Amino acid sequence: MKAAVYDEVGPPGVLRYAQVPDPEVAERDVLVRVEAVSIEGGDTLNRLRGEIAASPHIVGYQAAGTILEVGPGVKGFAVGDRVVTVGMDGSHAELRAVPETFAWKLPPRLATNDGACVPIPFGTADDCLFEFGRLQAGETALVQAGASGVGIAAIQLAKRAGARVFATASSDEKLERLTALGLDEGINYLREDFVQAARRLTDGRGVDVVVDSVGGPTLQGSIDVLAYRGRCVSVGDAGREPAATIDISKMRPNNQTLSGYFLGAELFSADRARSMITRLLNDVARGELQVVVDRTYPLAQAAEAHAYIESRQSFGRVLLIP
Repeated sequence: MKAAVYDEVGPPGVLRYAQVPDPEVAERDVLVRVEAVSIEGGDTLNRLRGEIAASPHIVGYQAAGTILEVGPGVKGFAVGDRVVTVGMDGSHAELRAVPETFAWKLPPRLATNDGACVPIPFGTADDCLFEFGRLQAGETALVQAGASGVGIAAIQLAKRAGARVFATASSDEKLERLTALGLDEGINYLREDFVQAARRLTDGRGVDVVVDSVGGPTLQGSIDVLAYRGRCVSVGDAGREPAATIDISKMRPNNQTLSGYFLGAELFSADRARSMITRLLNDVARGELQVVVDRTYPLAQAAEAHAYIESRQSFGRVLLIP
């Protein structure tokens, strides 16, 4: 099969398009002909400085396609099923083998390209807001990096739950596009301090829940903007800046909470998370939630696709098509 691979971590240019062996299919695995790869923020971070499981290494969390083969122990899938898959690596390829517990059937009305974009960003957003953030109707939610995959999902989910939704982005154009998805208050973080802006918009109170996928120095601001009993969920380091030392001295007297979140850990340990993703796939299929695809690239142009994401111009997901 062909795949986008690299032998050392680094900038997008380390990616090359190469012929590699087909994946082996274990007893409980499904082998998928990949038709759409959703490039996740973690994919670019892993390429930049993550671990290399094999050389050449195939990066990538999430991809959708059609099952070509099932292992002898597989019970829930059959050849020909359309599925979306997740895993720690291996999405940037023509073929992918994953355990059946990390695959979901796509609803009949859901396009494969859209289905490829659902489990990680929508699952992450849902858990950050509700399972860990405990967001309730009538509360306020601040979504960092609102134009990202997780951001676009979180804005829609928070609005649907009856929250007042704030988000940050790097341009007024992005914020304007987010209003159609449920954004109530947009903050251009290049023009104004988001902590001061959110405090002003809440008459000094602060916000109840923050979903922070940026990390680095931004995480301190996400803590500082919390209201009394506010909850901040840290879900990533999209800002690519080194981890900051966090001052939590004001959290205890304000009964605030800081949580870390990683969807993969929930999928390994809880059937709840798997059921949640099934529900979200059905919500997207019914049109209750919207996937936003910015651009598609051929798999052979994975380096260009990664570079485009890192330019911070993208709005929503960038797909690779084998």
